[in-house]
Amino acid sequence: MRKGKHTYVPKEDIYIIGTTSIAGPNEGRGRFSAFYDAVLEDCDWDCKTHEKTEIKMHKFAIEHVIEKSALGRSDIDCIVGGDLLNQLVASTFAAREFEIPCLGVYSACASFGEALAISSFLIGGGNMNNVVCCTGSHFGAVERQFRYPLELGTQPAPSSQYTVTAAGSALLSSTRKENVPVITSCTVGKIVDYHICDANNMGAAMAPAAADTIITHLQDIGRGEDYYDYIFTGDLGKYGRETLYYLCKKQGYDLAGCLNDCGALIYADEQKDMQGGSGAGCLAVVFASYIYKEMCAGNMKKVLLVPTGALLSKDSSLQGESIPGIAHAVALEMRD
Repeated sequence: MRKGKHTYVPKEDIYIIGTTSIAGPNEGRGRFSAFYDAVLEDCDWDCKTHEKTEIKMHKFAIEHVIEKSALGRSDIDCIVGGDLLNQLVASTFAAREFEIPCLGVYSACASFGEALAISSFLIGGGNMNNVVCCTGSHFGAVERQFRYPLELGTQPAPSSQYTVTAAGSALLSSTRKENVPVITSCTVGKIVDYHICDANNMGAAMAPAAADTIITHLQDIGRGEDYYDYIFTGDLGKYGRETLYYLCKKQGYDLAGCLNDCGALIYADEQKDMQGGSGAGCLAVVFASYIYKEMCAGNMKKVLLVPTGALLSKDSSLQGESIPGIAHAVALEMRD
């Protein structure tokens, strides 16, 4: 059911009955190390290329979330997956092992939000019962595609973010399960372009889209910002988080008490990873580990996930294009 401009409310609750998280070694030394299901000892994981490692991470996340949810592969109606590589090779090559229908999604680092939204539409429309969402990223593979080969040893800018090596999955179901979060609404974001051209400052490019989606969501649902215990954006980083706070404050929304950013939080302070993390695996792995487990434990009741993406390619930047942003919002609640 549509509500307001861009928000959709399912007629029946959609349950997130399980998650799986797998993180790289750098992420494993970060703030949420105790919450991950698996942490890699190195970035190769016995694979010849970083792309193959990312495929293996996706396979792990998909396979284990099905097992943890006490379901079989035949019970899964669809896999909705995404990544940052050309032609979505990480998510699609992983899905070929399962003989399950597959949909590929791309909203850059906001892909996990798009996957959750599309999956909720498929289930909410009565077309499917069980859908797996999975997105991920790998530092080495993404650097090679969007920036420079690691062997070149380029120096990151102070405003840049570190691409997260991680994958996160969630299994959405129409079947009721106690003590798990339910999806209560989804707001599909629109592309917002503030004409930021600095590829080393993704937070500034994505923050306007996050502000637009959050404000649209609150207006569509008719709620104040204090309705949610926490609002988690995807990977704005420290600068981007402050920019988002400023943009929302200008519109009359004070997020000081609830705003968090997964990219700014994922690494420990002593790691000093510039502005924090980014990547399609950033919010996915933080949600599949820390946020999901904290909600199931009753420590968080109402959470708004707002994954954020910068829509650029190596060619678009070289051709002088700006960097548009996009953000989708997914509202989660624990039922009494």
